[in-house]
Amino acid sequence: MSLHEETLSQIDNAAKIMDLDAEMKAYLERPQKIHQVAFPVKMDDGSVQMFDGFRVQHNNLAGPYKGGIRFAPEVDLDEVKALATWMSIKCAVVGIPLGGGKGGVTVDAKKLSQTEKERLTRAFVQAIADYIGPAQDVPAPDMYTDSQVMAWATDEYMKLKGGDQMGVFTGKPLEFGGSAGREEATAQGGVYIWNEYAQRNAIEPSKTKVIVQGFGNAGSNVARMLHNEGYLVVGISDSKGGLYCDHGIEIEQAIVCKVEYGAVNECEHAAINYNQIEEGHACKRVTNEELLEQECDLLVLSALENQITEDNASNVKAKYIFELANGPTNPNADEILSKNNVVLLPDILMNAGGVTVSYFEWVQNATNYYWQAEEVQNRLKEIMLNAFDRVESNRSKFNCSYREAAFITALERLSNLAKLRGVLS
Repeated sequence: MSLHEETLSQIDNAAKIMDLDAEMKAYLERPQKIHQVAFPVKMDDGSVQMFDGFRVQHNNLAGPYKGGIRFAPEVDLDEVKALATWMSIKCAVVGIPLGGGKGGVTVDAKKLSQTEKERLTRAFVQAIADYIGPAQDVPAPDMYTDSQVMAWATDEYMKLKGGDQMGVFTGKPLEFGGSAGREEATAQGGVYIWNEYAQRNAIEPSKTKVIVQGFGNAGSNVARMLHNEGYLVVGISDSKGGLYCDHGIEIEQAIVCKVEYGAVNECEHAAINYNQIEEGHACKRVTNEELLEQECDLLVLSALENQITEDNASNVKAKYIFELANGPTNPNADEILSKNNVVLLPDILMNAGGVTVSYFEWVQNATNYYWQAEEVQNRLKEIMLNAFDRVESNRSKFNCSYREAAFITALERLSNLAKLRGVLS
């Protein structure tokens, strides 16, 4: 099953539970527009290479299309369609006035120099400029893109279109129209919901062992936040592998070491909390796959799609799973985890903090008035907890999983918007 097919199966499952009208389901499943482009980029050695780019605009019932741009070798139309669909659902879950889109370029960004990456960014913006804009489609950073890429992209768009177009991209540097709190927003939004869930279910941080798969921006931030709140983080990993230390890991030391050595599994010497080592405790290097199967209470998935599948779901020992990555658990794995009484808090709810603060940035760009970090955090917390309440209500109403309840919450909102606007009349 492809990633897009998995996404459609999730919609189909929620639609059956809520008894969504078949015509409405068919409308909400399909992207409204698909843009596929090929464009040349001059490389540092003087050669010219062709690259394939995509921008899928899934649904704009709630507002302009919104979603990241990734530079990665595996980017293809199927992946981008799936991610664009998830963005529509995600924005609808948290109730912000934006739709869903996604984009990307098929490229190994790790092999590009900084100047090549800039030229690639500007060439891609030139290729899609007529399809995006502050009132039309607002891209953001994603895999292997960052605030610097968004600054180049915004600059290029304004050169092409003229005027103040600062709101065309979000995730920009703070000095160039970015929002306070954007860097940690994805992790922070998820932590707000997790803390609420933990409080409602009497989960004590000091007695809760946590594994975080993925130690990029979202993963390192969530590890730091949970560590600072008293959780015992026992496992971390990046694309090269990870560490599992049953006595706990000093997260700040691990973050510094990761920057210095470039890989988590090179950080045993820095990551271990030596003061807490007791006889019988151990720290070992593990693969990403092995990390998922280690002993813990909470497993945070912050890496890539399809990390937990039917092949390894039965080996997961965590009681709770908190998804920060997009699509880290496939539908077959969902069924296995549910049978094993694992509580899973889904990506379309838990990682929506990123797009929510992107929405804040878009609003601040439009008004040219910028908020302090405290105001951003207060607004983010309110939106995330209100969304959690709506999902929790649907979970109780339909006696379903959190993922199903989140999809139902989103489909209800989009269906109501379609009816109000007379889309299928």
